[in-house]
Amino acid sequence: MLLIRHCRFTAIDFESAGAARGMTDSPVQVGLASWSAEVGHGDPFVSYLFTDQAVQWSARKVHGIGPEHLTDAPSLLSLWPELKRRLSGAVVVAHGKGTEKRFLRAFPGHGFGPWIDTLLLARAAWPDLPDHSLGALCECHGLSAAVRAIVPGKSWHDALFDAAASLVLLAHLIEALSLTDHPVASFLQPDTSAWHKNKRANPSR
Repeated sequence: MLLIRHCRFTAIDFESAGAARGMTDSPVQVGLASWSAEVGHGDPFVSYLFTDQAVQWSARKVHGIGPEHLTDAPSLLSLWPELKRRLSGAVVVAHGKGTEKRFLRAFPGHGFGPWIDTLLLARAAWPDLPDHSLGALCECHGLSAAVRAIVPGKSWHDALFDAAASLVLLAHLIEALSLTDHPVASFLQPDTSAWHKNKRANPSR
């Protein structure tokens, strides 16, 4: 039984070009960072990613990334050795893991995982909160300054900043609920029934 205290957690976050009508979305930035209960935070990596798709105005308004950032950027496929080194053997973390898992399909059969979704964990741990977005959770729990200390000079919707933030949130949840000696398997399918009940009772939230 693998305990949380013995795991290396590696968070990954992608920022995207935004999907134009009739087109699939494309990543334009990737960020990764690691954390463990024994070692703490470290091993950051961030890179812009080349895409042959136009960055949509709506996406650029969110993350500020434009074609001038991507001219000499590597392709996602060329970063396979880097991603493999960082994600292999790690518990992979993302906040709303759907986007990250989708973009990693560029590497068929990669085998990364197990996956922890901090969005689902937060909904299970704090079902009464009105907003479970990453930024709102970090602000609510006083964690934003800790994220800025790890990734100075950046802010929300930078891929490395958001990856580090998901780890800061995860570490806070583990500490706050005294879960260090719990099996990591208990994090894989968190019980969000209380959040769904609240959502049905307050559909406008």
